[in-house]
Amino acid sequence: MDIEQLLDTVRSLDGILVLAPVAGSGAPEIAWGDYFFYYAPDGQVPTHEQPFATIVTKDYPDDTASKLDTEGRWRVNVHVGQAALQRLVGGAVPSTVDFAAADTFLPHPVYGALGWVAVVNPGKRTAPAVVELVRSAHADARRRAARRAEGS
Repeated sequence: MDIEQLLDTVRSLDGILVLAPVAGSGAPEIAWGDYFFYYAPDGQVPTHEQPFATIVTKDYPDDTASKLDTEGRWRVNVHVGQAALQRLVGGAVPSTVDFAAADTFLPHPVYGALGWVAVVNPGKRTAPAVVELVRSAHADARRRAARRAEGS
């Protein structure tokens, strides 16, 4: 799977907003070239909601363990919740995880404790499940938005 294949899948979801910061967009330079996925049927970035998934294409100052500054490497991150994280990565202890391993489900190097899973360069082993996890995270975001709309 490459980034464009995953983006095509994400863009096919209803109510999706793909934020793709570039130079001149007002976004911090560090985010340029990355992708942030929101359920936002109005086309506006939600003010009180984090993306449900992201694609990062480079190391961030506090997130270098995946070695994304190596050419051709990228990582998809999906909020899956604690139960799915446990099912996917078991009791992985961050100090024993090789966060640079490709095509492997890993706890997110920074946000794993918050229920985020990461996959560097999804391939044959993980790509089908990554797509399903993104779809599930999108459905969860849609349900949260519906609950908020009912409460207002």
